[in-house]
Amino acid sequence: MSDPQNNSDEVDSMRAQYEELAELAGSLAHEIKNPLSVILMNIDLLSEDLTEIESQIGRRSINRIDIVRQQCERMQSLLRDFLRYARLRDIDLVPGNLNDQIETVLRAYQAQADQDDVDIEKYLDPDLPAILLHSDSLQAALMNLVKNALEAMQPGGQLWARTYTTRTGVALDLIDTGSGVDDNTVLHMFEPFYSTKDGGSGLGLPTARKIIEAHGGRISVQSETGRGTKFVLEFPVPKRLAT
Repeated sequence: MSDPQNNSDEVDSMRAQYEELAELAGSLAHEIKNPLSVILMNIDLLSEDLTEIESQIGRRSINRIDIVRQQCERMQSLLRDFLRYARLRDIDLVPGNLNDQIETVLRAYQAQADQDDVDIEKYLDPDLPAILLHSDSLQAALMNLVKNALEAMQPGGQLWARTYTTRTGVALDLIDTGSGVDDNTVLHMFEPFYSTKDGGSGLGLPTARKIIEAHGGRISVQSETGRGTKFVLEFPVPKRLAT
């Protein structure tokens, strides 16, 4: 029979190793950002110099420089997403309303939805109880989900946002009529660096889940290829706020 104390010590040791590795990875990513910025700056300067050379070699060199710039910018974006993911640990939560958060996010994307001919429908419970939240990070998570939904839809699509109370708290449904994903993608979509998008970092959904879990909540997904996707976000309502 195993010793519970030994098991606890082993878990604590593994957690400490993981936190040390995560901190090291974050520091390494931060250090890579500095030389990468210098590389990009010099690429721009080199490109300016080559534009003054009217020759086939000059034009070919500029095309190659553009490829290098694009890859450096992609690496910058990946590092930015990774640092956001790695640094997200404990956040200060204050009482707030989930309706206000999704309303703010949907307003931010209304212009894009109008441009893409996507209809946004809101069914928000006006009596929704308050939850403990961190506005900036929660809105960042919601923005990722709404952005993904809009990108998955063709003109004429619809996005529904619905809030309601549950037995233990409050919930938000985000339902789109987009392209949907297969079961394998659903299985892996919250894994870091897993992406079906060209040039995607694969950190958007894992970061969103990490944010929601930092709120004491959870996120689940249902999707069907060709029919759309439904995300369900659930958050607890502390007893002192419920009363």
